[in-house]
Parts: sequence; structure tokens; C-alpha cells
Amino acid sequence: MDLRAELLKSIWYAFTALDVEKSGKVSKSQLKVLSHNLYTVLCIPHDPVALEEHFRDDDDGPVSSQGYMPYLNKYILDKVEEGAFVKENFDELCWTLTAKKNYKPDRNGNSVVSHQDAFKLWCLFNFLSEDKYPLVMVPDEVEYLLKKICTAMNVELNSCELEDYLSQEPQGQGGLTVWQFLDMVNSGRFLRGIEQEAISMAVEEVYQEVIEDGYLWKKGQLRRNWSERWFMLKPSALSYYMSEERKEKKGSITLDKHCCVEVLPDRDGKRCMFCVKTSSRTYEMSASDTRQRQEWTLAIQTAIRLQAEGKKSLHKDLKQKRREQREQREQRKAAKEEETQRLKQLQEEKERKLQELELLKEAQRQAEILLQEEEQRRRQQHEEMQRTLEIQLQEAEQARASMQAEMVLKEAEAERQRKRILELEDMQERLQEALQQEVKARQDEEAVRCAQARLLAEEEEKLKQLMKLKEEQEEYIIRTQREKQVLKQEMENKNKCLEEAQKQLEEVRENRQRVDQDVMAAQRKLRQASTNVKHWNVQMNRLMHPIGPGDKRTNVSGGVFTGYQPLLSRRDSSLK
Repeated sequence: MDLRAELLKSIWYAFTALDVEKSGKVSKSQLKVLSHNLYTVLCIPHDPVALEEHFRDDDDGPVSSQGYMPYLNKYILDKVEEGAFVKENFDELCWTLTAKKNYKPDRNGNSVVSHQDAFKLWCLFNFLSEDKYPLVMVPDEVEYLLKKICTAMNVELNSCELEDYLSQEPQGQGGLTVWQFLDMVNSGRFLRGIEQEAISMAVEEVYQEVIEDGYLWKKGQLRRNWSERWFMLKPSALSYYMSEERKEKKGSITLDKHCCVEVLPDRDGKRCMFCVKTSSRTYEMSASDTRQRQEWTLAIQTAIRLQAEGKKSLHKDLKQKRREQREQREQRKAAKEEETQRLKQLQEEKERKLQELELLKEAQRQAEILLQEEEQRRRQQHEEMQRTLEIQLQEAEQARASMQAEMVLKEAEAERQRKRILELEDMQERLQEALQQEVKARQDEEAVRCAQARLLAEEEEKLKQLMKLKEEQEEYIIRTQREKQVLKQEMENKNKCLEEAQKQLEEVRENRQRVDQDVMAAQRKLRQASTNVKHWNVQMNRLMHPIGPGDKRTNVSGGVFTGYQPLLSRRDSSLK
């Protein structure tokens, strides 16, 4: 499996996590963010122009995985360089996106593995899964991984229980998905009674073994001091960094067929030492324990051998061999089943032919018996037919004589029938006339019945109207009685109000007398004021209209300052 295939597996999980509606498509804004993050973790120079150009909003709808693949291959995967980025950071990015949606540990905190261990199991699942989508792990690889984890804890895996579990679990595409695998591990069915810390250490050990990296003590070339370095093993080189973040690379040991690994005795206060000899230099290293030294020496020797054979990784090679063994096993199984099926078909064909042969023999015997019976039956039929023909000939002669006698009788009978027919035709004509009269009578009766029904309907309608009038009359009587009571009550109230009104009227009359006196006094004053106003009007008119030669003298009382009259009338009305 090359680097591109490994990266595509993790990116596939990130893409499906962004597909919220499970339609196989993701919005362009989310793909922009995903592409930007992939640029960052893969240490690829950002190309914002290509990003905006590819995901411009000139068409409708989200983008499918097929639509995203050209951009992913051209601008991201084609520019990836092995060793130029930290693959664990890349895996953590994709794991964060997909775990948020799909990974559902126990909410009470009773999960067997921690979130970080789940991430490592996810990485191991991707490494061991089949190279087809959706990604699944076949049962053999599931058993292989669980056995590795149990071996790291010195625990034996119950294979029968695992087979029962896998047979009950629904498997799509011939294997388990990563979420089914994590649920199986978190169920604790295969890791009962084991502490979470021990499981975490075992997962870490298997992860480091498969990924082929870890801490070692390395002796310097110039200063000859010991420093702890993070080593990462590849078939072509053994690289070492300052820490497991792999941000600062300190060096690399090129591995080829001329390299070798040797175990060294303990010295300088260091134990579990070994060295890697190349054509130019010898590198001394120290492991934490004997087991780790044995694993590292074996892994480096395997890497050297794989490099000489042109292969890339021990675990990838083992995985390929297991896959080939599975394919061969399945082919043998299929061939065996095919051979069994073919033998079964041959056996069935042989039995069928034997049965057909027995049936043919039985049919031949039956045919001979039937032939004999048919010959005997034919003879009997011939004899019976001859006797029957003789009898029929005699009967025919007798029938001829009887028929002649019957013919005479029939002719007499026919004459009677002709007369009867004439009588019946006459009777039919009379019956038709009677029928027409009856039809007419029925029509008249039907008309009378219709008229009677109409009269009954009218009478029923009038009866309904009469009942309705009666009900209305009763309601009117009740309403009249209620109104009478209301009027009586109102009359009493009005009498009371009338008495009060009479009292108020007396008071008003007294007030009116006083007001009339005031009005008379006001009228006297008004007449006096009117006289004064007229006088002043005359004087004003004289002043404002001088008399010219030949002018007539205007009537002072009627034509001067007539505008004051409406004012006086309004005053009089207000006084009234």
C-alpha cells in the first residue's frame, strides 16, 4: 500500500464525516476548510487561487467525492513528499473530524479504551483494512489485531467467542467497519478483568510495532554522549528526531543490503545496547529493555532484507501475504465447493438416469400388457358390434313399420295443431287488445296516484306551516307576556320618574320666572344699547360718506350698519 492510498483512507473518513445528510455530497465551504487544513498538516504550500478557482460558486449544489478527487489528486496528493510531514498529525486531523460524528463511547466513562487509544486503533484499522470503499476489516485481520493486543498483555484471545460474535454481528462488504470494531473493543467482551492502563500500554505497543517508531538512546559521533531520540523506521532509512512530534529531524541512517545489526554488551552505564553498521559509520543505540532491543534489531534486519528485496514494510508485506493466503484459501474453498457441487450434480445425474431406465423398463412392461389387453378388447368389441348391428337391423325394420303408422297419426295431429294455431292467433289478438286497455288503465291509475301523492304532499306542507304558525303564536304569546311584565315594570319606573320630573318642573318654573325677570331687564338694557348704537351708526355714516352735490340722503334707520342686526339677533337668541 503506497502513501497515496494510506492518505486517501483517512481523507475518506473526513469527507464522509462532513456529509451530514449522507447524500454522498459535501458543501463547497466545508471542502475549502478541509483542503486548507490538509495543506497545513501535509506541509504543502497553499494555493488559494487554485482553491477559489476550483470551488467557485458558479454552479449549484454541493460537491460529490468524484468531483473532489481531481482537485485532491492534482493540488494535494501529487505534491505530498514522504517524510516532509508528520503523518500522525494528518491522521489526528481526519480522526477529529470523523470521531466527532461517528465515535460514540460510553457516556458514563466506562469505555474500555480511552479516546487516544481509540485513535490508535483507528490508525491500525486503516492500516489493516481492505483497499476498497467503504473501508472494512475482514474477520481474519480482526482476529490478527486482537491477538497482537492480547499477546502484548500476555492474555490469550478466545477465538471461539470471537467467531460467535462475528457471526452474530451484521457485516457489510464481508467485514467490520471501524465503528463496529471500536464498539466491539469497548464492549469489554474480549478484554474482561483487564485494567484500562494495561490495555492502553498494549495498544501503544502494537501501534509502535506496526507504525515502526519509538524512543531509543543514541550515542553521538563527535561528543560521544548519549541522547534520547525518537526513531522512525522505514525500509529505506532509519530517521531520528528530537521528540515524537517529529518537528526537528536530527539525522537519518540509510539502510541498504550492506548494512547489518549487531547486539553489543552493556557498558558506559548503558544496557540493552546494539549497533547499526553501514558502509561509512557505526551507530550505537540503547533500548529500554531486552524485549524492545530484540524488536528493534529484528525490525531493522527485516527492513534491510525488504530493502534488498525491493519491498516497503514488514507489516505491509505480512498483510499482503495474509491477504494472498486468504485469497488462496478462498480459491481452494471455492474450488472444493465447486468440485463437491460437480460431484453432487454427477451423482444426481446418475441417479436420475437410473430412475429413467427403471421407468423405461416399467413403461415397456406396461405397454406390452396394454397391447395384449387392447387386442383382446378389440376382438370383444368386434363381436359385440356384429351382434349389435344385427339387433339394430331388426329394430330398424320394426321402427320403419312403426314410423309409417306414426306418420299417419302425425299428419292428423298436424291438422289439429294448425287449427289450434289459428285459434291461438285469434286469442292473441284479443289478448293484445285487452293488454292495451289494461296498460291505458294502469297509466290512468298512475296519473291519479301521482295527483293524490301531490295533494298529500301539499296537505303535509300546509300541516307543517300550520304547526310552525302555532309554534310562532305560542312563542309570540310568551314573548308578549314577558314584554307586558317588562312594560309594567317600566311604567312603574316611569311613574316614579314622572313624579320626580314634576318636582323638577316646579323648580324649573320658579327658575323660569326668575330668568324671565332677568330677561326683561336685559331686554330693556338691550333696547337702550340698540338706540345708542343706531345713533352712533348715523354719526359714523355721516363722517365716512360725505354728501356730494346732488346726492340723496340715505335712510339712517334702514340702510346704515346693517351688519349689526345679525349680532343683535344672536344676542337675543342667547338671552332667550
